[in-house]
Amino acid sequence: MSRKYVIINSDEVSSVDFAQVEETSENTLRYSLNGSKTFVKFDSDTTPSFLDGKTQYTHSEILTILATDEWTPDEPPGE
Repeated sequence: MSRKYVIINSDEVSSVDFAQVEETSENTLRYSLNGSKTFVKFDSDTTPSFLDGKTQYTHSEILTILATDEWTPDEPPGE
């Protein structure tokens, strides 16, 4: 079983069953810089039903996505 990552729109957070993902609440999610997207991760071989039909990413794939301008500021905070 390998960890999977799924990007969702921010307006879908209310449908997340936090008992089925690694995050514990809406407050522990990381959002895109414009706040329109977030992601959840899960370790189950069975996809949680609220994520059915959504693209799943591997760890290396999500790291590549999170390194883009949509998720990471050009300059580190405080500079």
